[in-house]
Amino acid sequence: MPDFLNSSLGTKLTVPEVIQEIMAFMGADLLRRYKVTIGTDSELLSNKNADFVTAIVVHRIGNGGRYFYRRFELGTFHTLRDRMIKEALISLEVAQGVLAELKKFPLPEFDFEIHADIGEHGPTRAVIQEIVGMIRANNFEVKIKPDSYAATNVADKHV
Repeated sequence: MPDFLNSSLGTKLTVPEVIQEIMAFMGADLLRRYKVTIGTDSELLSNKNADFVTAIVVHRIGNGGRYFYRRFELGTFHTLRDRMIKEALISLEVAQGVLAELKKFPLPEFDFEIHADIGEHGPTRAVIQEIVGMIRANNFEVKIKPDSYAATNVADKHV
């Protein structure tokens, strides 16, 4: 898990503060249903390093949401496949940490998903089975494009 994340409101928060924010958001309306999603997007830089952004999105179904994100640069990536797998691994790591923390508290019912920045159209279609299988093997629901908004919209906004 990262040390700090940025909120959609522009503040920098520690991981415990993010968990508190998620709990407060979900606790504000206990009759609603919620979805927590994790997604990572990346961009290849000119020096062959990659810029990664991971988003944690809390959606109050039918009534808005909040998100938190972190941005960081990692070493050299020579292939798209390697970068897509790294995105999935980062999302898995964050998802495991967030879910473990959320399970410690009484919260309204919520769904939990990992959103992968891969889809049937384009060059990432070659890694769909591999990445979806890897995420499902870790007991998480997975969504791909066009349904993977945490990666393709929220994280992409900050890459």
